Amino acid sequence: MKIKFLGTAAAEGTPALFCSCDVCERARKLGGKNIRTRSQTLINDDLLIDFPADTYLHVLNYGLDLRKIKTLLITHGHDDHFYPFDLVYRCSPVFAVYPDNAADKKPLELYLTRNSGKIMRPYFKKERVSDDEKAISINYITKFKSFVSNGYKITPMRASHAAELDPVIYIIQKEDKSLLYAHDSGYFPEDTWDYIKNSGIVFDFVSLDCTSTLKDGAYGYHMGLKACCDVKSRLIKEGGANGKTVFFVNHFSHNGGTVYDDLVELAREKGFNVSYDGLQTEF
Repeated sequence: MKIKFLGTAAAEGTPALFCSCDVCERARKLGGKNIRTRSQTLINDDLLIDFPADTYLHVLNYGLDLRKIKTLLITHGHDDHFYPFDLVYRCSPVFAVYPDNAADKKPLELYLTRNSGKIMRPYFKKERVSDDEKAISINYITKFKSFVSNGYKITPMRASHAAELDPVIYIIQKEDKSLLYAHDSGYFPEDTWDYIKNSGIVFDFVSLDCTSTLKDGAYGYHMGLKACCDVKSRLIKEGGANGKTVFFVNHFSHNGGTVYDDLVELAREKGFNVSYDGLQTEF
């Protein structure tokens, strides 16, 4: 399974839009892997996780081909993870022309919770969106109820984040590979821990929210590196991970107190890789 981190920042990006803090100034000076756009991840060229306003930038910078995406998973309805206005451009022949012969006409399968889906309704009521195009199939998901899309078995689990949006983290499985993608979330709720333990899944790859990075007390809503270490330890203890599991920290805020260049060695000492925009790996 291939995974490509297209965007690895929290809502404000790094450097943040209007910020002059030490982290943002250092990121501007260093450039490269220290520059982060809003969170988005690509699996195997055909499954996309989240759809921020930076999606078009990811198309330009990292070769993201949205015409190949068959499954779009939304973690929650905050606008750094779900910017539905740009999805409108798939829904009208004025903005998207498809080959006459093709599978490209099949609808994009969009999965999200009903509460997170509320924010897209005003956009999809615009006159220029034609229901006849059937460009997007909207699927409302239920926590802990697995579904299959394009050959992937996907299980949404409860996140510890903005409860009003009914946010989720995802288990993604295909063939003999399994991925735990846990953004945005603080330390997992107990029903999520119970599901992981009872599932018997040993994850090949785990990506954990590390928004608060160097803040030791960050366990709710978002995690810091200390909380990520605790999640890793519990996963290993309860059988959800082992010595072969690849662990990444991802989704960083300038409020976390560090840039990539300073974090990478500290994270490595604790058994974590650090994501950056454009990083691609395979497991």
